[in-house]
Amino acid sequence: MPDQITSRGTNSQLQGNSYDTRQSSSGSTGYHYSNTNGSYYYSNTNGSTYYNSGSGYSSYTSPSGNTSQSYSSNSGSGKK
Repeated sequence: MPDQITSRGTNSQLQGNSYDTRQSSSGSTGYHYSNTNGSYYYSNTNGSTYYNSGSGYSSYTSPSGNTSQSYSSNSGSGKK
C-alpha cells in the first residue's frame, strides 16, 4: 500500500517552498520538501533519505545507513 499524504503546505517565511508529510500503513512517518531553488529532500517512511540540490548533486541514505552521492551535469536527475 502506498504512503498516504497526511498534510501539505507552503512555508510562509520562504515564499514558494512547499512540503508534505506522509504516513505508511504501518504508522511510520516521513516528509518531503520542495524548494523554489529546485532542490528537494525526502525523508521516507522506510527510514531512507534523498536530497537533490537541483543543480547536479544528490545524496541517498538507505534505511541501514549506507550513503551514496552523485555529481552530474544533468540537474534535477536522480532517484528518490
